[in-house]
Amino acid sequence: MNGVWSTATLVALAAGLSAQAPAPQSAVPANGATTQERPTFKVQVDLVTSDIIVRDEKGNFIPDLKKEDFEIFEDGVKQDISSMTVVTGGRVTNVLAPPPPPPPEGIVLPPSRPRTDVSGRIFLFFVDDLHLQFHNTGRIRDLFKRISKELVHEGDMFGIVSSGPSSIAIDMTYDKTRLDEAIKKIAGSELKPTEIINGSSGAEGPSEVRYRAHVAFSTVNDLLNNLDSVHNRRKALVYVSDGYDFNPFQDARLGLMDPNSPFAQNEFARNQKQAQSGDGTNGSQTDPLTQQQKQSETFADADLARELGELTRQANRSNVTMYTIDPRGLVGMGDIDEQVDPQQWNEYIRKSQDSLRVIAEETGGIAVVNQNDFSKALKRIDAETSDYYVLGYYSKNPDATRRRRQVDVKIARKGAQPWFRKEYVLRPPPKPVSSTKK
Repeated sequence: MNGVWSTATLVALAAGLSAQAPAPQSAVPANGATTQERPTFKVQVDLVTSDIIVRDEKGNFIPDLKKEDFEIFEDGVKQDISSMTVVTGGRVTNVLAPPPPPPPEGIVLPPSRPRTDVSGRIFLFFVDDLHLQFHNTGRIRDLFKRISKELVHEGDMFGIVSSGPSSIAIDMTYDKTRLDEAIKKIAGSELKPTEIINGSSGAEGPSEVRYRAHVAFSTVNDLLNNLDSVHNRRKALVYVSDGYDFNPFQDARLGLMDPNSPFAQNEFARNQKQAQSGDGTNGSQTDPLTQQQKQSETFADADLARELGELTRQANRSNVTMYTIDPRGLVGMGDIDEQVDPQQWNEYIRKSQDSLRVIAEETGGIAVVNQNDFSKALKRIDAETSDYYVLGYYSKNPDATRRRRQVDVKIARKGAQPWFRKEYVLRPPPKPVSSTKK
C-alpha cells in the first residue's frame, strides 16, 4: 500500500492526542508464588467516544452545554459519562478527563500527568486515483487547491494518501506546503468504459474492477485502523473518488449491445427458432452461456454492499466521519469516443454515486455528488469539524456477543437538536492463543 504512516509518527500522534484505551496487562501474584496454569477469561472495556453536534432551532451550534445536559443510552441502558470535550472554532477544551484505568493487581504505578492539548482538527485526505478519470486531473487538483484554501486552517493536522500511481503518502503534519506538494502529483488513472467492456472477466465479473476497489478499501481500512487509538477529536476523512460498481456495463461486456457479437447472434438465432416453433416463449429466452454469466454476476451488487458495510463499520468503531466528494460534479453523457449506451452509462453513474452516498451517510458525513458547488460543501464540512462535543463512557454492557450497539443521545435543554452516530460495532473477539509449546 502506498499510504502507510511511519511507526514513529503514529506513536507520536496517539500519545499527543491522549489515547484512552487501557492496554490489557497480566496480573502478578502479590506473594510471587506460581499457580497452576488454568484457563483465564479477560474482559477489556475500552472508552467509547461519540461526536455530538448540538444546534438550536436556527441551526446555530450551542457551545455552553454541561455534562448534566447530556444523557447517553446504549441499547436502552443509561451510561455514565466519563469524559467530555468541547471543540469550538477548532479549539479544544477538555471539560472532563476520563478516569485512569484501574491498576492491575500486585502492581503499583505512579499517577500519570494529564496532557494539555488544544491543537486544531484532524483531517485525512484520501485520493482514490484508481477511481478518478485522467481527463479530470486538472479539475481534481483545483478541488484540492480549494480544500487547502477553504477547509484546512492554521493549526489543523492533516495527512494525505493515494490508492494508486500518484504515489502520495504524506504523514500527519501541520505544514500546508506538504499539501501543495501532493496536489501537484495527483493524476487520475481510472479505467475507461471501453477498457472495462473489452477487459478480461472472471466468474464474478470484471476482475480488474474488483481488484482496484479492493486496493482502495484496503488502503482506507489501514488509515482507519491507524486512527483507532486517537480520542477526543472529531476525525474527518475526506474521500475523493468517482465511486464503485462491481457489475458495470454488463450487456456491453457480454456482447448483447453489438449485433455482430457471438453472444448476440446466438441469442438472436435461438429466439428466432423458438418464435418459429410457436412454443409460447415469444423469443424471450436468453442464450445459456449468456444466462449463466449473468447469473454468476447476480450477487455483484450484494458483494459491493457487503464490502462497503465492512468499511463503514470500521469507521464507526474508530469514530471517524467520512465525507465523500465526486470531483466530476454534475455528470452528463459519457465521452463521445467511448460509444457507451446512454442507459448503461446512466446506470453506471447512479451505482457509483450511490456507493459514495453509503460511505458518507453510514459514518455520519455528507456525500458531495452530482453538484458543482464545492465551496458550499466545504463550508459545511468546515462547520461540522469546528464545533462539536466529544463524550466518552465505559459501556455497562458486558455481553461481548452483542457486537452491534445502538446509541441514543438526549439533551435536557429545550430546542436543542443533537446529531450523533446511531450505532457502533465491536471488533470480533481475538482468536484464542494456545499456550502449548511445540
